[in-house]
Amino acid sequence: MAETLEITTLRPAPGCTADDFVKANADIDAYLKRQPGFLWRRIVETDDGRIIDIVAYDSLPHARAGAAGITGEMADSPVHATIDHDSVDWQLTTAPHHVT
Repeated sequence: MAETLEITTLRPAPGCTADDFVKANADIDAYLKRQPGFLWRRIVETDDGRIIDIVAYDSLPHARAGAAGITGEMADSPVHATIDHDSVDWQLTTAPHHVT
């Protein structure tokens, strides 16, 4: 089964750190766990301070629905204040291969 990945690259908002971003995601993590097709999530920080947030779903329709809820149902989440919104690069893509 090919996973659909939601990959978001961003910078923390001025005055915020990657750790602030992670801590502010508690409600988003709970939201994701309730979503149909959710498989896993990883948040990483690059050497230059960017954050890469990767969420895996079992299908493109589930990924689209889950992602829509982040700005819809979860619009009041504190995580949004920790993001430099001008830096956000967001995409959905399919992973045709993985090794476990």
